[in-house]
Amino acid sequence: MALTVQELGETVRSTRKQQGLDQLLLGDLAGVSDRFLRDLEHGKPTVRLKEVLQVLDALGLTLQVHPR
Repeated sequence: MALTVQELGETVRSTRKQQGLDQLLLGDLAGVSDRFLRDLEHGKPTVRLKEVLQVLDALGLTLQVHPR
């Protein structure tokens, strides 16, 4: 099952909210801008992987890749 950019963004947003973080605080923790977080959470397909991984790490999430 492939994960869409929109699903990734929804996961980031719901996890952020569950942890009681706003976009500014998460951005500070992850070293990214709040603008980047808005783009990521809204499923923008051109977000940079490096920053996505920083956000996931700050939230305690991991990205796994498996062969089909």
